[in-house]
Amino acid sequence: MQNLLNAFRRSKPAALLIIVVAVAMTGCSSLRFPGVFRIDVGQGNLITKEMLDKLRVGMTPRQVEYVMGSPMIADTFHPNRWDYMYSLETGKGILVQNQLTLFFENERLAKIDTSRYKDPEALRNDLLKQMGIELPTQPTPAGEPENAPQKETTEPAPSTET
Repeated sequence: MQNLLNAFRRSKPAALLIIVVAVAMTGCSSLRFPGVFRIDVGQGNLITKEMLDKLRVGMTPRQVEYVMGSPMIADTFHPNRWDYMYSLETGKGILVQNQLTLFFENERLAKIDTSRYKDPEALRNDLLKQMGIELPTQPTPAGEPENAPQKETTEPAPSTET
């Protein structure tokens, strides 16, 4: 060990370079190098509208877990509170989050807090808006492509003969 320290004392530029590289490498995950592909990372519980529609005040924790799955956070300091969270960070650094909090009293679901919940359509629109993609103004009919030309209806002109 003493020999290593003596080598660093003699070669200060090399020691400085090693320290700078070590410090720079600790933050590599936050650097965004151009041309490097980064994957989209989704974490947590997907919360669908159907799942939320099945929740009812008065359900047991076991029934809630059957409908929603295991909570993302079951806090030991607040055992009567379950948090279902979902976050998606795209490779471009765009982040969307969703959260649903459930409160229990006497082993029954007492309150459903949807103040930080977005339905899947709103979550999708938020993601598209952050990506700079324009949202369609009106939904397209099922089965038709979004850019399909509109069909013209041709009705015969009313006759003016008497």
